Amino acid sequence: MTRPLFVALDGPKGVGKTSLLEAITEVLRADNQKVIRLCEKKSDPFRGETMHLVNRLVRHPDRDLELDVCQRLADSRRWISQHVLTKQPADSIILIDRWYPSDAAFRRIVPFAEILQLNIDRNVQVPDLHVGVVTAADISWERAGARRRGLSSTVLRGLEEHVACTEAFEVAAADQGWFLCRNEGTIEEATGRVVGEINRVIRRLHVRSVSPPC
Repeated sequence: MTRPLFVALDGPKGVGKTSLLEAITEVLRADNQKVIRLCEKKSDPFRGETMHLVNRLVRHPDRDLELDVCQRLADSRRWISQHVLTKQPADSIILIDRWYPSDAAFRRIVPFAEILQLNIDRNVQVPDLHVGVVTAADISWERAGARRRGLSSTVLRGLEEHVACTEAFEVAAADQGWFLCRNEGTIEEATGRVVGEINRVIRRLHVRSVSPPC
C-alpha cells in the first residue's frame, strides 16, 4: 500500500474500547508493525465549540440543533482527514479512538444514514476497517460505573438511555457491515479477533495492489 491502513474503533460507553486499543497496539508493535494511535476528540481543534452545542442539545433536545452538532463533527473529521491522517507514515497502521460510526450510538434524533451522508459529502476519510466494540448493555454499564472517571458522558444520563445507545449502535453495525467485536470475555480474546481481522484486511489490500488490471 502507498498509504497508511486506517482502522477506526467505535462503540458505546464502557465497552472496553480504550483497553482494547492499547492491547491491539502492543500486539501489532510486537509483530514489527508501525502503529499510530490517534483519538478523534484530542485531534479535533473545534471540539470545545461543538461540546458547547452538545450541552445545549442535552438540555433542549431539538432536531436542528442535533443536525448542527453532526455537521460540526463531520467538519472536524474533514479537517482531521486533511491535516492529521495525511501526515502519517505510508507504511503505518492508524488506530483511531472513535470516528463517525460513534454517531450511531450517541445521536438520538437525526438518522444515522443522514449523518453518514454528511461525512461522505465532506470527503471524510473512510476507514479500511470499521471495528464496532460492543457488550451487553448491563455489562458495559457496570464497567463504566466501576471506572475512576465513571460513565464520563455528556449525553447519557441513565441505564435506559445506555441500553438504547447500545441497541442503536448494533443495528447500525449490522446495516453497514462493520466488523463487530464482542468484548465480554478476556481482553486477549477480543484483541486476537481484531488483530486477525486487521491482518486479513492487509492481505486483501496487498493482493488487490499487486493484481494486474483486467
